[in-house]
Amino acid sequence: MSTSIRLSPEVRLRLDALASKTGRSRAYHMREFIERGLEDGEDYCLAAEVLARIRSGEEGIMKADDFCGSDVYR
Repeated sequence: MSTSIRLSPEVRLRLDALASKTGRSRAYHMREFIERGLEDGEDYCLAAEVLARIRSGEEGIMKADDFCGSDVYR
């Protein structure tokens, strides 16, 4: 899939500099940034959903002592 975006001149210069330093294309770096950003965004949404369920009482939590045993890390 092909798409286009408008970058500020500052961002374009920074991206050009990074591409030059790494020997990779601007497109390569943009793909990498988007993929990592999507993963981070998905992780954030999942964590926010779990936190909301915990706060509402729909989901419980496990204390470290319950998980590891009370004497393991003392």
